[in-house]
Amino acid sequence: MSLRTDLVTAVLGVWFGIGLMIDAWAHSNLDGELETFFTPWHAAFYSGFAAVSGWIIWQVWRNVRAGRQGLAAVPQGYLAGLVAVPAFAAFGFADMMWHTLLGIETTIDILFSPSHLGLVTSMLIIITTPLRSAWNAPDVGARPTLGRLLPALIGLAFATTLVSLFLSYGDALQWRAPRVVEAFSFLDNGGADRLATTIALTNIVLLAPVLLLVRRWRLPFGSVTLMYALAVLMPGAQTAFDNVPILLSVVAGGLAADLLILWLRPSAGRRFAFWAFAGLSSFATWSLYLGFASATGGGLPGIPEMWTGAPIVAGLIGLLLGALFLPNATGQGDLVDPPVDDRA
Repeated sequence: MSLRTDLVTAVLGVWFGIGLMIDAWAHSNLDGELETFFTPWHAAFYSGFAAVSGWIIWQVWRNVRAGRQGLAAVPQGYLAGLVAVPAFAAFGFADMMWHTLLGIETTIDILFSPSHLGLVTSMLIIITTPLRSAWNAPDVGARPTLGRLLPALIGLAFATTLVSLFLSYGDALQWRAPRVVEAFSFLDNGGADRLATTIALTNIVLLAPVLLLVRRWRLPFGSVTLMYALAVLMPGAQTAFDNVPILLSVVAGGLAADLLILWLRPSAGRRFAFWAFAGLSSFATWSLYLGFASATGGGLPGIPEMWTGAPIVAGLIGLLLGALFLPNATGQGDLVDPPVDDRA
């Protein structure tokens, strides 16, 4: 598909994703007012689904009218998204029936509802369509420009927000700066345990999509900053953006990751550079997280072992994740050749 087509797909996916963020904001901040499935928040969400699914179906229909038949009518990278469209509609109907018969979830149970899990899984497949399209596109190349890779970055970043939403109970980006400082200042209230756990989990959620892209392409400068800036929108919506310093620290972590890519040049053919990037970018992100929290939340936490050791633990987890993504160099030099064509 052309860049323009993928960009439209990505923009409509943004509509879809922001609709979910609005719904997440409502569930987090208007608990007592959600008594029915038919709400303005659901309207924003499902209208986004209608827009992006209609666009995907239209691309297939155009090819059918041009004489292509069967799978040949499905644009490269769009098959999985096309299959996910009716799946999402089915889970949407199931969600309506679930709410009608069993009521509206208002706490952590919303993240474990079977209909919601089906919705988020099919939604993730739909909004990552531009990524799959770009993965094998002949005009992308091993060193794409930021503009050419933009639809893929947007799609994967919004997919990251979906994962963070359904792991909200372990999301370090929802903490406010004073609470971060307090948690790492005392050991007897359980706050330090909870914060350390959420940092470890959120580190994986943020880093894994980046490592996937770094393994495939030499990312242009600004890619990780853009992805992290989009990734913080979901926890921002859930907290009504009451924790802006924490969110900004993660965006700063994305900038640090972009600088590390310029310095280390990580790729599938440079295993040790890839591992170093995974570890150092995690260390930088969570050092900035604690630095921003300390600067805006009342000073350094009271337990030096926690605020000095937490970024190191994050870096070690990043290093391990890098080794899992790339246990061996590909032997294909600095960058990887395009993989075999796969329409899904």
